[in-house]
Amino acid sequence: MSDQLWQRYQQHLCVSPSLNLSLDISRMTFDDGYLAKMAPAMASAYEAMDALEKGAIANPDEKRMVGHYWLRAAQLAPTPELRSAIDSTRNAIKTFAADVHAGKVKPPTTAKFTRVLSIGIGGSALGPMFVSDALGDPRTDKMQVHFIDNTDPDGIARVLARLGKQLNETLCLVISKSGGTPDTRNGMVNVAAAYKSAGLEFARHAVAITGAGSHLDKQAVSEKWITRFPMWDWVGGRTSELSAVGLVPAALQGLDIDAMLQGAADCDVVTRKHDTPRNPSALMALMWYHATDGHGKKDLVMLPYKDRLLLFSRYLQQLLMESLGKRLNLKGERVDQGIAVYGNKGSTDQHAYVQQLRDGVNNFFVTFIRVLESGGEAVEVEPGGITAGDYLHGFLLGTREALFGNDRQSMTLTVPRVDARTVGILIALFERAVGFYGSLININAYHQPGVEAGKKAAAAVLALQGKVAAALTGAPQTAEQIAARVGATDSIETVLALLEHLSANGRARRSGDESPTLATFAT
Repeated sequence: MSDQLWQRYQQHLCVSPSLNLSLDISRMTFDDGYLAKMAPAMASAYEAMDALEKGAIANPDEKRMVGHYWLRAAQLAPTPELRSAIDSTRNAIKTFAADVHAGKVKPPTTAKFTRVLSIGIGGSALGPMFVSDALGDPRTDKMQVHFIDNTDPDGIARVLARLGKQLNETLCLVISKSGGTPDTRNGMVNVAAAYKSAGLEFARHAVAITGAGSHLDKQAVSEKWITRFPMWDWVGGRTSELSAVGLVPAALQGLDIDAMLQGAADCDVVTRKHDTPRNPSALMALMWYHATDGHGKKDLVMLPYKDRLLLFSRYLQQLLMESLGKRLNLKGERVDQGIAVYGNKGSTDQHAYVQQLRDGVNNFFVTFIRVLESGGEAVEVEPGGITAGDYLHGFLLGTREALFGNDRQSMTLTVPRVDARTVGILIALFERAVGFYGSLININAYHQPGVEAGKKAAAAVLALQGKVAAALTGAPQTAEQIAARVGATDSIETVLALLEHLSANGRARRSGDESPTLATFAT
């Protein structure tokens, strides 16, 4: 390390002793006056965050409060009713998990539930999957957790095959705020059919995590499901891991949800302070702003050097990209904002795409996550006591230097280990960084109009599919002919795609070996 870099490291290293976390931004190429120049913008970001935590309508497009910070500090919620709801839900989750583990809540045909099947999508899956993988251990887990996170029938079948004869011992969580999310509903319908085929009553194995009064909530009541847990409209899906969405599967798995919540609360204490050089979330947001020129000009590559953090980049993809990828700012001006996120883990990436990061297009910046404790067995792999963990750590440091040597920017987060408290800290750290960055670029980080647009478009396609299927009677027809018949001449390619799908699944008959545009279809 050069003297200049060492001086820069000492000047800008952000150490949070209460979190046992540090953030090194010395390899980001901001100039000496950058933090001072950005101080007024950060002051506004702090004000916006303070107002949000006090119950302001921080999601103006949907006229909603944004309260995921209250989940780990209920005393900060703006009303007694909210504080009571948060505390009572957390207690109910812990009681329910304990009753399941003790066999007090049990399936009809066996002594205990031994497995959990969690059905959800987006924030109802990515957070729980990340936490389950990061903290799970087959030697100590109280229950095995499986996930269905898509409307892919083949994927659903694979998960059910893994459960096999243990379906009768499987507790099923259905997670959907509205209760009408098609992906989750489709998974539930397929799974319910599997229970029925096995001679089991789905309702006796089912738990709903949903909004009060939703379609799913009403179904769970009418069918007498085991129990229900709430999803609140002031908690967005991508920030719901520390609500019932993530806490129920984690508690059933046997993970320490109290430590995870405490880690998040401790992180909030640190990152709530208006002291940018000592606030790791604020510094991360400013580094994102610097690296991307405030307009998403570079991608964020996450490189955690720890197998337990494999799914963290997938979790962050939704947290950052759904929050920050916005067409309009708060003034209604078109800005096309966002930060693309990708990553896997070190040292796997050493043999995958680090070559491009080092020598290819310089269109990214890196966040390394350095975990000090190796874990596992300290087996000597080379003379001198060198272990596999030493190699992993060496690869991180070496890769960081190799990238910096070719003008690639990076920052490094250091934590002692991956445990429940650390996971809670990481979740809270990035949640607040996203909030700060959203303020810096003046967008609503808490809605997702693009996602809703995609859902509406998909619904229109499915409606068209119904018309296409109904039009397949009579003589074989081309896609063009069927499109004309159903009044969709402006969507011929979509009609063709639907016909190919129906044909491949035995619901239409395709004739001719010509180009698809010339093929004919009939029932």
